[in-house]
Amino acid sequence: MIGCLTGTIVERHEEFIVIEVGGVGFLVHCSQATILALPSDDAIVRLFTDLLVREDLIQLYGFLSRKERALHQCLISVQGVGAKAALAIVGALGVEPTIQAVTLGDSDSIRTAKGVGPKLAVRIVNELQERISLLVAWSDGEDSPSNLESREVTNDSESINNKKTNPNKAVASKTEAHSALINLGYQHGEASRAIAEVARDQPDIETEKLIRESLIRLVPK
Repeated sequence: MIGCLTGTIVERHEEFIVIEVGGVGFLVHCSQATILALPSDDAIVRLFTDLLVREDLIQLYGFLSRKERALHQCLISVQGVGAKAALAIVGALGVEPTIQAVTLGDSDSIRTAKGVGPKLAVRIVNELQERISLLVAWSDGEDSPSNLESREVTNDSESINNKKTNPNKAVASKTEAHSALINLGYQHGEASRAIAEVARDQPDIETEKLIRESLIRLVPK
């Protein structure tokens, strides 16, 4: 498996880029959000990658972070979600808002991605709601969960227990904040995105402050 690439951007298209590494050009499929976030052509970049091999197709997918790659792998484990659909979801919402939407059961946000219908959005939420919790508190500086389907969280040490408890508290706080914003008339998607942005900068924020900070981001400038 090709885990990452570091090289020079030599081509940029709507759905993929070409990175030259040691004289070899790798065609790497990326979300539009990832492509827009990359520096100009001829710049040296590093992308975390996932190589998908099928009977009639070999494609390389690129991501800005290990966490984004892990989320993509999680999404394509759902029946009916192909690699391009997973890219579309993360590209439309962003990494943290996608995780937030699944955690909160917000299928309406998931279905805003191109090519994702209501039934598929509900299936994604239903199948991933428990497994996605492994990504909620995962900092990108940590190692990627190697298998989101089979990884088990043990209770052998206090540190592991703390890692298991803290995400639950954070999820409860986000859930309460999300409900409050919906009651104030905001849409599921915009509420999820605002909460995710605040929580990313302040992971231990209390619920009341999370609501206030989210409202600040939602108010038109």
